[in-house]
Amino acid sequence: MELLFIILFGAAAGLAVHYALPWRGTHGIALIPAVGGIVAAIVWVLLTWLGWAWDGGWIWAVTLVVATGVAAVVDLYLGRHRKESDQRRLIALGG
Repeated sequence: MELLFIILFGAAAGLAVHYALPWRGTHGIALIPAVGGIVAAIVWVLLTWLGWAWDGGWIWAVTLVVATGVAAVVDLYLGRHRKESDQRRLIALGG
């Protein structure tokens, strides 16, 4: 049950990242929340395998911080890459 909650919280963190950072128009609305949810699930499972207690506060905090950070990095990278790619395409098309 906790894995479901952490996936939802990770997706919510990804949604917050999507709206907090620029270039939200360069990719779909569900991409960054999906990244947040997936990363949260992976980190949660890894930490539980390492023996972290699921009812402790640290596992929740670390998982959400890592998921938010990865979602932010992916959002910034994709936005910059898409903007540069669009500029190259515009120049190649003679615009």
